[in-house]
Amino acid sequence: MERSSSSQPPTRGPARGAWRWTVIGGAVAGVAVAFGYVGGWLAPARLTPHRLVNALQANSGVYPGFRRNHAKGVCVTGYFEGNGAASEYSIAQVFKAGRTPVVGRFALPGGNPYAPDSSVPIRSLALKLTAPDGEQWRTGMNAMPVFPVATPQAFYEQTVATRPDPKTGKPDAAKVKAFFDAHPETAAFRDWIKGAKPSASFVTERYYGLNAFYFVDAAGKRRAVRWRVEPEQTAGAGEVATASDPDVLSQDLTRRIAQGAQKWKLLITLAAPGDPVDDATKVWPAQRTTIDAGTLVLDHVAPQDSGPCRDVNYDPTVLPQGIQVSGDPLLAARSAAYADSYLRRTSEEAGVAGVARLSAEGR
Repeated sequence: MERSSSSQPPTRGPARGAWRWTVIGGAVAGVAVAFGYVGGWLAPARLTPHRLVNALQANSGVYPGFRRNHAKGVCVTGYFEGNGAASEYSIAQVFKAGRTPVVGRFALPGGNPYAPDSSVPIRSLALKLTAPDGEQWRTGMNAMPVFPVATPQAFYEQTVATRPDPKTGKPDAAKVKAFFDAHPETAAFRDWIKGAKPSASFVTERYYGLNAFYFVDAAGKRRAVRWRVEPEQTAGAGEVATASDPDVLSQDLTRRIAQGAQKWKLLITLAAPGDPVDDATKVWPAQRTTIDAGTLVLDHVAPQDSGPCRDVNYDPTVLPQGIQVSGDPLLAARSAAYADSYLRRTSEEAGVAGVARLSAEGR
């Protein structure tokens, strides 16, 4: 049948086709912009893991194959002897009664793996606990009860403000003062650091998790917690890290472990309603309920360049069922920066052409 002369064919001309391609193109462009923003490519002033790690490198220099922070360290292994006391609050297998293998690392803050052990008053202890079902709990703790800043941006600004002057090798006092004046949340940390007296041994320090997390029990109830480890061994009278040997801490650790296993109690503090959960600059009152969850036992030591901790990324957001991250913004930033640092150092070790260079440039 012939069409009536009054009927018109459907519109399929260039105008409609152009409109369709405009919509598709716009969607693709939107996705590209989103990825560009997340990656920092279209927002160069935005803080990214690359920029943060680059700032750490600028302060300490680049030492290929080493971590960009806490570069100087030593591997330790042992186990966690859970006593079951924390199982009421978390279904994580590590809190059941029994042993969980541990790969740990003692270290010093900073990016120089050859810095003398007495150069900084803070030590760190990172742990990887692997449960029988293969789930892991990774945690990085520091020998200080409070963190100086609450946000990644403030940490970045602190890193830049404390950058050593090439001429003097020391930070510009005026820039440091200006930073602290602009960040009153650092007051608790500054009060602590004034009287800090670091021990001459890794094994006589207490180490704090600093960030809050959530424990989840069998009924699905969440409780905000913080953890720390308290040493069972004690320091000698008046013992501080003033020895002239630049490696006094690792040597002391080797000697002590050769004499016997070193032990800490794992203490879990439960938050009360109203306690700050997303701010590591705020301490919780001392009277909060604290649970003795078991004993950390470290009985072997190995160099970090060949020991079992060498290739471990101690990302604090690697958690088993029964432990969840809080909304503390430092946790996500630590995870991302650790990943960036890990990529750089492992690429350098493997000699992957161009990867370390591109990463170091922040691209």
